[in-house]
Amino acid sequence: MRPKVDFRLNAIVDVDAIGSDKDLGELALAAARGGATIIQYRDKNSATRVMVERARRISAALKGTGVPLVVNDRIDVALVAGAEGVHIGREDMRVEDARQLLGPDAIIGLTVKNEADARNATTSDIDYACIGGLFETPAKHNPDGPIGFDGFSRLAPIIRAAKPDLPIGAIAGIDVARTPPAIAAGADGVAVISAIFRHSDPQGAAAALRAVVDESLKERA
Repeated sequence: MRPKVDFRLNAIVDVDAIGSDKDLGELALAAARGGATIIQYRDKNSATRVMVERARRISAALKGTGVPLVVNDRIDVALVAGAEGVHIGREDMRVEDARQLLGPDAIIGLTVKNEADARNATTSDIDYACIGGLFETPAKHNPDGPIGFDGFSRLAPIIRAAKPDLPIGAIAGIDVARTPPAIAAGADGVAVISAIFRHSDPQGAAAALRAVVDESLKERA
């Protein structure tokens, strides 16, 4: 049995949002040292070779931290770079096909945007689900529109009814102020970009977010 994914703080290294001129490995390591529990590498526009090189640098930077790396969308990049898994959405490869390629031990996360996605999550061999987007964000256009905390509270129980132990995260527009209500709405953690990587001190920003997540989870319990 695969170990349960710790999804309390998912730091998303998004090249389009952060900038390709940054040292992505250094940023990922800073987030991990600050308390990020999983790192996602997201790169929508770069060439495959560039993505593989960046993913390898991030993976190398995280070595020894115990924090896993997942690659957004690209199963091929994850495989070649030696990442621990992938994060996929409804337009990407089907979960069962990704699982066949990556094997039984890989981490597979799934984006959930609506009730159909939530129902799909209940029957998919995934390690976590991430519901969103909760709010508008400059990092990614959401054609479905933001669902807010109410939408999260509506979708999460669909998944929990079938998979009570599956970690469920909240994503899009989440910051320190929005983390407590996200956890109160049922999230097991948050996925963020700007709240960590647009700070001059990403390690400190990650530490502040992680403290709020942990305190909010304690209060909910």
